[in-house]
Amino acid sequence: MTDKDHSAIFSLNGNDGLPERLEPFDDFNAVRDRPAAMTTSLVSLGFIRAAIRRSAPFWCALAVVGLVVGIGLNKERPSAYKASTSVLITYGPSDNPTSAILDNQAIAQSRSVAQLALHKLGLQESVASFAAATSASIVSDRVLLITVSAPSSAAAVTRANAVAAAFLQFRAQQTKTAQQLLVKSLEQQLTQARQSVASITSQISRVSAQPTSSAQQAELKNLKNQLDQATNQVSVDQQTISGTRASTATALSVTGSVVLDSAVPVAHSKLKYLLIYALTGLVAGLALGLGIVVVRAIVSDRLRRRDDVCYALGAPVKLSVGGRRRRLRLRRRGSVTAKDSDVQRIAAHLGGAVPASAGRPAALAVVPVEDGEVAARSLVALAVSRAEEGKNVVLADLADGKPAARLVDSKDPGIRSVRFRDVQLTLAVPDRNEIAPAGPLGRARAGAERSEFTDAVASACASADLLLTLATLDPSLAGEHLATWATSAVVVVTAGRSSWERIQAVGEMVRLAGLPLTSAVLVGADKADESLGVTEHADALTGTVGLG
Repeated sequence: MTDKDHSAIFSLNGNDGLPERLEPFDDFNAVRDRPAAMTTSLVSLGFIRAAIRRSAPFWCALAVVGLVVGIGLNKERPSAYKASTSVLITYGPSDNPTSAILDNQAIAQSRSVAQLALHKLGLQESVASFAAATSASIVSDRVLLITVSAPSSAAAVTRANAVAAAFLQFRAQQTKTAQQLLVKSLEQQLTQARQSVASITSQISRVSAQPTSSAQQAELKNLKNQLDQATNQVSVDQQTISGTRASTATALSVTGSVVLDSAVPVAHSKLKYLLIYALTGLVAGLALGLGIVVVRAIVSDRLRRRDDVCYALGAPVKLSVGGRRRRLRLRRRGSVTAKDSDVQRIAAHLGGAVPASAGRPAALAVVPVEDGEVAARSLVALAVSRAEEGKNVVLADLADGKPAARLVDSKDPGIRSVRFRDVQLTLAVPDRNEIAPAGPLGRARAGAERSEFTDAVASACASADLLLTLATLDPSLAGEHLATWATSAVVVVTAGRSSWERIQAVGEMVRLAGLPLTSAVLVGADKADESLGVTEHADALTGTVGLG
């Protein structure tokens, strides 16, 4: 049901009684038997979409802030210039190019190479930051592309050349160190072989001095074989050491690895990086804004749906307006525009809620929750409409801030006749010290203050046809005095402004005052809200079936 649908009241049994399924028990207590609390409905995609639409200015503002921050960061920390150089790597016969290129890539990006390059450049910069600005990518098994970032294009070229030279120097040092370790290992092996020859020679001399026998000859033969093997090993080790020291493979690996292309600047577009920063900031701000809106909508205890308001208040929501996201606010001080269709609809609904009376003026109280502006405009519109019909209307403003009195440009306390929109109204405004003034109807209850203002209102109502009262209720003051101002009440709730506890407290105070709570009006209802705002419990309290 949309906000364009008007409220309707049906009597299912043809009289003023309750329909059979809603017939209350004899011992039913409207206040005691109401549910104390009710969990709000599950969050749906429509609810989230409505929350996003409502908060469009908020998340749009955050998106703009993110855009500005992104542009500011680009100005404060401009994108670095880059330069690239390629290195040709030559391997030894024992190297596997497929795996060795990965090692060389890691070496080119290492802190050791960065430290050598910094030393060559003479820069007093952190090794870690310099290494972070250096990257190496594999072009092929023998070609490595080194890219370095710097504050300027010339600095990037200089640093890229320094890194390439440092890489080749570090690799040459590592190759030479590996050769030296290999030679040292071979020399230790040669020493062991020579010691073995000396030992075997000594054993042969000792066995040769023994008496000749078959055993002596066999042992001597075995020792000579061992000596031949040890002598051959010494010869092999000597040749290996000489070959390793004179090896051209190591020299080729060092001298064959060269800078293939000198460093050149990488194309740099300021506009490109500005757009990247700006779009990143825009997306981040937008995501943050939408995230805040969604989370806030999910965890909020402010009621928006007709059913939730109905459950909390204990009265059906017979009218809801504002589903087109049009805010109902005072357009200018002292002005109620007849063109505001939503205000006119609320006024018409309030007119239908005015109870019939005999021998005294009909009296209706409109109780806004949190926001009284829309209720005041609607009540004044109803008063003007009835005055145009020739009725004598008394308008009492007991609400905080006196919004109805402001509309007719008369905020001063007291009883006075005011002319507004070519009609005559009687306006009653209590003094600020009169917190809960008693009205002209019935006997004042405990807590109601009967004063000269009360007597003046009673005198004005003696000849009045209609008494319309705008009153806000405070749980700390209760609402007992409301029964002396009206014989029925309508509550006006603004969607998303009041919590479950606040709405429920207002409903309980109206019932404790002894007034029938005929209906509720929901202002600013979401277009996505498809609930009716009608429950069996609320209908049992009002004796009617209402549609929101």
